[in-house]
Amino acid sequence: MEHAERLGHKTSAEDAEPSIALIECSSIAKGYEVADAVAKRSPVRLLWARTVSPGNHVTLFSGEVPETETALERGLEVAGKACLGSMLIPNVHPDLVPAIRGPRPINIDEALGIVETRTVASAIHAADRAAKTSDVELLEVRLAMHLGGKGFFLLAGSIGDVESAVSAAAEDAGEQLLREVVIPRASQELLEHLFQ
Repeated sequence: MEHAERLGHKTSAEDAEPSIALIECSSIAKGYEVADAVAKRSPVRLLWARTVSPGNHVTLFSGEVPETETALERGLEVAGKACLGSMLIPNVHPDLVPAIRGPRPINIDEALGIVETRTVASAIHAADRAAKTSDVELLEVRLAMHLGGKGFFLLAGSIGDVESAVSAAAEDAGEQLLREVVIPRASQELLEHLFQ
């Protein structure tokens, strides 16, 4: 899968807005209806409106905070009982959207952190929290595709910063957390696989 496919090839990282929101639906048909309603209600940018494992639909969008809140309210109204989860992050970390777009190759000198969650929304929210907690680099946020609906993200930095960020992300994910690990001085062989 192309990295741009994860977020949408027409959306550049520079176009990311200060707020991001998501609605996940159990129905694919309802999900597309939600995406349409979101786009029509408010001047937001649809970042992702697609099917995900295991047969759900995710609408991810961004914009200024008031417009994103308005679009989210309308999307939830349309989703009704088909809504599996939603989230809104005002003042999103600037590395989050580029990390969702695909791996960001950077030099990993000290530590690699990995946080795995049960849902797309919890992965995005926890990744934002991790990036805001410590001086770490978000490498990638991978969502649902070929993951059975789960999400995970990778980050790098000093051992202390990565441990702090991973701990904050785990706390943020709560019951949605599946696993978190910190790998000091990851092997070159592993790093090569991360950026393929």
